[in-house]
Amino acid sequence: MSASESLRQETKSRGTWDDVRDLPPSAKLVAKVLEYNETMTQQEIAEETLLPARTVRYALNRLDEENVIDSRFSFSDARKRLYSLEIDE
Repeated sequence: MSASESLRQETKSRGTWDDVRDLPPSAKLVAKVLEYNETMTQQEIAEETLLPARTVRYALNRLDEENVIDSRFSFSDARKRLYSLEIDE
């Protein structure tokens, strides 16, 4: 990674829908589901999308790389993470 790419990633706070456009279909589906549901666990996303858990993990990782989701620990169950969409319109 070049210095300019590194700087671009550091200054980029939130992603946009343009960043999601080139992602795999599973990542786009997860992004749309998160758009309509404020906060969801990985299991809830898998149930809503009917995607396997492994595919949901992959999609969440790709969305995280593009800075379009936010993840935090669940206060009710610290073993789970809560995901929400963080996209600049």
